[in-house]
Amino acid sequence: MNTKSMSSSQLRLGVALVMIFACLLPNAARSQTAYFIDGYHGGIWGHFPDWNTKFMADQLKSHPNWKINLELEPETWDDAKKKDLSAYNEFRDLFTNDSTKNRIEYVNPDYAQSYLFDIEGESIIAQFYYGIKMVHRHFPTATFPVYSSEEPCFTSALPEILTSYGFKYASLKNPNTCWGGYTSAYGGELVNMIGPDGTSIITSPRYAVEALQPGSTWQTIASGNSPEYIKACFAVGIKHPIGMTIQDAGWKYGPMLRDGSKAYQPTEYTTWANYFENLAIKNPTDNWKFTQEDVLVSLVWGSQILQRIAQEVRISENKLVSTEKLAAISKIYNGTPYPQSDFDVAWRPLLLSQHHDCWIVPYNGRYGNTWADKVVTWTSTTNSIADSVVRLDIAPAANGKILGETRYVRIYNTLGVKRNEQVAAEVPEDWKGKNISVINDTGVAVASQVVTDSASAKPQVIFNADVPAMGYTTYQLKLQKVLPSKSISVTVLKNGNYHIESDLYSITLNPHKGGAITSLIAKTLNNKEFVDKANSRSFNELRGNFYNDGGFHSTADSAAKISIIEQGPERVKLQIDGTIDHHAFTQWLTVDKGQRRIDMRVKINWKGSPGIGEAAPPNTFKATNPKKAFYNDKEKLLAMFPLNLKDQKVYKNAPFDVLQSRLKNTFFTSWDSIKNNILLNWVDVTDGNNNYGIALLVDHTTNYTHGEDFPLGLTLEYSGIGLWGRNYAIKGPTDVHYSLIPHAGKWDKSGLWTASEEWNEPLIVNVSDAMPAGAKYRSLVDAKNTGYDVTSLNADGNDLTIRVFNAEGSNAPQEIIFDGKANRAELVELDGRKRADVQMKKDASGKTILTLDMPRFGIRTIKLYSVSKL
Repeated sequence: MNTKSMSSSQLRLGVALVMIFACLLPNAARSQTAYFIDGYHGGIWGHFPDWNTKFMADQLKSHPNWKINLELEPETWDDAKKKDLSAYNEFRDLFTNDSTKNRIEYVNPDYAQSYLFDIEGESIIAQFYYGIKMVHRHFPTATFPVYSSEEPCFTSALPEILTSYGFKYASLKNPNTCWGGYTSAYGGELVNMIGPDGTSIITSPRYAVEALQPGSTWQTIASGNSPEYIKACFAVGIKHPIGMTIQDAGWKYGPMLRDGSKAYQPTEYTTWANYFENLAIKNPTDNWKFTQEDVLVSLVWGSQILQRIAQEVRISENKLVSTEKLAAISKIYNGTPYPQSDFDVAWRPLLLSQHHDCWIVPYNGRYGNTWADKVVTWTSTTNSIADSVVRLDIAPAANGKILGETRYVRIYNTLGVKRNEQVAAEVPEDWKGKNISVINDTGVAVASQVVTDSASAKPQVIFNADVPAMGYTTYQLKLQKVLPSKSISVTVLKNGNYHIESDLYSITLNPHKGGAITSLIAKTLNNKEFVDKANSRSFNELRGNFYNDGGFHSTADSAAKISIIEQGPERVKLQIDGTIDHHAFTQWLTVDKGQRRIDMRVKINWKGSPGIGEAAPPNTFKATNPKKAFYNDKEKLLAMFPLNLKDQKVYKNAPFDVLQSRLKNTFFTSWDSIKNNILLNWVDVTDGNNNYGIALLVDHTTNYTHGEDFPLGLTLEYSGIGLWGRNYAIKGPTDVHYSLIPHAGKWDKSGLWTASEEWNEPLIVNVSDAMPAGAKYRSLVDAKNTGYDVTSLNADGNDLTIRVFNAEGSNAPQEIIFDGKANRAELVELDGRKRADVQMKKDASGKTILTLDMPRFGIRTIKLYSVSKL
């Protein structure tokens, strides 16, 4: 049998043939031993009754041949120790006693059992860091040779992350909890799972013969070691087949394959480590280049509750990582104590908000304390701590003179590349209506524009700021004559259309079509027109099936009012007010001078909770029915972007990864044909030759649509029946921020990863009355346009840790500049082990130059020892 990844129909046919052949096997073959992974999944946040600790200890003593694999939230043990100290001590003794310790293995120390595919790379690293640390508080001798999860908690970057934490093996099986998805069926007994950077980890895959269980939408045939499954494995040469069910904590079965079960015999319980090291084949020869599209998942994308969770998590992720970087900058330049204990406290609620149950069962829990409610509390806590632990204003000079007609603007950049972007600085109320000039750090006036912030109604001055890599610069605001500058123009054409003309774009909007964009020409890209004018769908229209209100409706069905709310030399902002069906919507389109990104925001003020998507009448949900209404993205409310690009290709990012999609289209309607159509940060569509493309960025993890005969679309709303028959209703407005970046060349040549990071970590502006102390301009870490992304910066006493991801660079050695001195530099693994020395040298100014050698999509952590500023 071909063990490569197959379609579901091919897989079912192949498995059927294999099972027929297996029935013909001689009895000797049938007596071969099979193996089974049992254990417990969950924890105090998911499910862990107070009696469960003692129950596990008792069952282990009652069943000497039983072995368990643990995927229990590490915080569980704090609670277990408090609730039942005797049982806690008894279980801990079993974990560490020489005669029983090999019967218990911790297979997933992830702090909150996150799905991983839906969060940022630094969050994944933190999940393991804090989880392992917590497990070791209770079980100091615990080791982590194997990663395994009962849920589809998988992502393509796992090989590099796991091996850097010391894991030797991984499992991609989740046979008993496939509600949210599963991985591609591939291969035999073991494979070398190869991540995007080339790192390999020996892995037990979901075998090519491990079919989905008929009559189920949550299991594969490996969940109970049925004779049919094991025989199918033997028939294709899998000599040591293994099945798995990591039970929910609270189940009272004890050993899962109890006497009288229909499991294949002989079956032996094993830990994953024992299986890999003592039972399975030693040297897999099958190299599987695992991609994010091998993680086949589908949550209730587009539902308002999931959308808000994803937005809240994204805000906190970005805020906490950028705040850590700011604190490290302040530590080096000002000697400000680095608040690690505060960051530890801030990470905990963020990690909990990434728990898989937040995303798959957001409604579970009592009223006011559902998973969705918890996420609001958790992310608010993280944000509050991040906002309080570091003061953005570097201490003013002791004799700083406050000048009535001058303000000082310090602008911080938390990325490792220099940036020229538009910023907004709040100005005093008494400056309203006066001429405000912006002066850069060399004393030269720059173009600016005064606007009124729509949220606070306070005046702001906006201007394009040049800010160095991982550092800051200082501008001044003065009450004096403004530098004249050519404006971005907006004109109303004879036919009523609105036309924007900037230095980069010519954009036309049609109010008679709900404000849809009828032309988007990139002037610096050979005047490329990006709108497919022949398509039946309009560009930036919102369209979906309102199944209780007459079917499909679109914003393009009726006229909208377009208002110019900002127009000046730096920015144009249009407001589009219209209706979709009878629901009012507002869109804002912003074009900034010199900026590639075209920013858009949409807010829909719903009347009630209309049904949107494929109709699914109440009380018709059946867990055993593979067809689900919320799978059907074609009928959800989509923002649509028909593109004038021939032979379209799709690229999309994932945590520490970018891949070219191999999907002909993103659509499916059944559990047995799930595809990965996740939009983490951005999706990019190019022509067949990668000459031109347009990237879509969004403010939360969601999904996208695309096909050979279907335009790029962003899922904005689904309202109807979701998992377990819950009504995923609309409660309040939908509010989503997204952006478009037209570009030339492939995603890496056009710097889309960097553009996305600029979206995630905007420049930070602080206005003060006195000139801040220190130099006007500092750059702590400069990746020098290598294509490297500095994903984290942390201080540890007098040491500094810099994590770098090779997002867009080559495989050749590259240099990074550190504005300081260090005694030595090392590459360290995520678990702290030394990997290699880092070559250091000084440039003419005394700065430290670090030389790195890593592949595309590689992650490297640099530790600088005994750091001091120049």
